[in-house]
Amino acid sequence: MNNFMALFFIGILEMLIVTAWTKLVTKTKILASGVVTMVNVLIWYYVLQRIINDISNWQIAFKYALGCSLGTVISTYIFYLREQKKINPFSQINNTETKKP
Repeated sequence: MNNFMALFFIGILEMLIVTAWTKLVTKTKILASGVVTMVNVLIWYYVLQRIINDISNWQIAFKYALGCSLGTVISTYIFYLREQKKINPFSQINNTETKKP
């Protein structure tokens, strides 16, 4: 996989990690949020190294930014679906209707 595609997919992965980190921090998961921070910093170090090695190539930053934006959309949508599943008022109605006394 070439450098451009690698940074695109790393951007997606990083935003999934950042979204998970945000959820961990808001739920006060101290150790888990620290571990996720460490992974995120190592990813960012790799990205920064790739961009600095070819600093005049704006396409590298663009592909990474595109991957980050897609990762944000995906992770936000995943968490949105998970939250809808938890608070869906119709889920209780459906469960009570299918159960027989």
